[in-house]
Amino acid sequence: MTDDTTKNGPDATAADAAADAAAYVENEIAQEEAPQPDALELLKAENGELRDRYLRLAAEMDNLRRRTEREVKDAKSYSVAGFARDMLAVSDNLRRALDAIPAEVKDAADAGLTTLIEGVEMTERAMLSTLERHGVRKLEPVGQKFDPNFHQAMFEVPNPDVPNNTVVQVVQAGFSIGERVLRPAMVGVAKGGPKAAEAETNSVFDEKDA
Repeated sequence: MTDDTTKNGPDATAADAAADAAAYVENEIAQEEAPQPDALELLKAENGELRDRYLRLAAEMDNLRRRTEREVKDAKSYSVAGFARDMLAVSDNLRRALDAIPAEVKDAADAGLTTLIEGVEMTERAMLSTLERHGVRKLEPVGQKFDPNFHQAMFEVPNPDVPNNTVVQVVQAGFSIGERVLRPAMVGVAKGGPKAAEAETNSVFDEKDA
């Protein structure tokens, strides 16, 4: 039996090799005969992917540009906020000094005192004008519906002739810088009148667009 196995071994190996070769050839022929992807369609698909990637990148770059512009604008607009707030305190003191002078004293003032009063008034106006050039704007809340975002209520005024919660008096002026409130206005609000209509509620910032 050993002799038969030895004699049949090479023949079996050769047969297996021949079968493998035949299978390989058949596989190659089948692949060649199989429909091949259209080169144009492949290019179209690749172009579509590249276009989508480009559009996404362009959108991201546009968002980054807008965000950067907004941050730069905010930095410029609000960088003076602390300084402006301090200057408003000085302006308040000038106004208090002027308000403390009785009307009869102003009327009877000599040339020296009159010049001093006019100088203080001019300084106050120049200071507020300078702040306005840097984006600081005085709020004008009288007649508007009370808004806690812009106003600080100090007292109520019984007044049935105006809508309830309408600002009727300003105790201390409020200011904004850009779209932010730098200092809320201290106000007196009406009490006892009809309810304020929603249509009469206007943003404090609408004043600047008028």
